[in-house]
Amino acid sequence: MLTGKQCSAARALLGWKQKDLSDAISDAGGKLSVTAITAFERGGAIRESNAKLVLHTLEAAGVQFIPENGGGAGVRLRDRER
Repeated sequence: MLTGKQCSAARALLGWKQKDLSDAISDAGGKLSVTAITAFERGGAIRESNAKLVLHTLEAAGVQFIPENGGGAGVRLRDRER
């Protein structure tokens, strides 16, 4: 499951503000406010459907999510040369 810290880190890798993420979600046909993103990144709850919107939007932008594997969950940018 996506965490708020992963969301924040993914945005940082892309150089996106919370509004950029909200706009990208909107462009993909979804809707999630900047307020909801802020609350999520600060540790608030998010509906599973909204977490999926965030996850898919960030993945489409080139972010890979690394699952918890003993070293902690994380994010990285996809290798664009492949």
